[in-house]
Amino acid sequence: MKEHSFFLLAGFPSKNFNYIKQAEWFMQEFEEFLKTVVDMADGIVGHWVLQSQEIVTDFTLGAEKQTSFLTGIPIDSNITEKEKKLKCGENNGCDRGQMQSVRMLNRRALRLVNGLIEFKEKILREVRNCQLFTFNYPLLIEHILREAKMYRSIISELENRGCVSNHNMLQTEQFWNQIMMEHAMFIRGLLDPDEKELICTADDFALDYCGLLEEAKRRDCQAMHDLTGDSRRLTEQYQEFKTAGTKGILECKIQGLILPLLADHVLREANHYLRLLDEDCKEWNS
Repeated sequence: MKEHSFFLLAGFPSKNFNYIKQAEWFMQEFEEFLKTVVDMADGIVGHWVLQSQEIVTDFTLGAEKQTSFLTGIPIDSNITEKEKKLKCGENNGCDRGQMQSVRMLNRRALRLVNGLIEFKEKILREVRNCQLFTFNYPLLIEHILREAKMYRSIISELENRGCVSNHNMLQTEQFWNQIMMEHAMFIRGLLDPDEKELICTADDFALDYCGLLEEAKRRDCQAMHDLTGDSRRLTEQYQEFKTAGTKGILECKIQGLILPLLADHVLREANHYLRLLDEDCKEWNS
């Protein structure tokens, strides 16, 4: 959510001062929130989460610094330094004080994300009505709005149930396959027209994920195991593509309009999805 706010901020022309200030406010609020969460997570976060590189990759710190240099927008990379040093731990329960602190975090998250959702909806509505210009695609705004609503649903479930259920993995898989498909569409549209080979590869990934989404509509839950394997294999290949792309953008070997932090952002989301698919495969096998 912090980086979504950053991408919105970076996409507004100077004319839209009020939108710039709002996006900046959300970025700073989520930055402070993330700082608190990282401090609390040290020694508690799961081993597989850290190993997945969904929190921070080998490129994140460099991507933040280069993106801040290119845009002039400050990013607190001390948070990323702390994320790199996070230690895992076993969940052996927590005392009443910790439970209260987490509950306060969840409520703070809900307040922030509800405000950000309203802001994104307003931007999307005005862009579609030709009342506002931004360098972000309307579909990208819709994309990050969908992710914010997913985040809100997870926090709400944590608040109401104390855990996140895994009974709806089919919907989760379809959600992330659509996210991956749209990443490919954005990458394709933000590459320089001379990057013909990369454009073709991005198009192929978009078509492959589109095929998985169409196939999912034709299957019931009992027939989803093979499709999960297909999603896993495709996302592994896609993660390799995103890794090479992020490295190429940071080394200035790939031309286009993709900010280094955006490249790293979509790579981390692929890493997150791979971990979810691994957990799902374990459920199937058990």
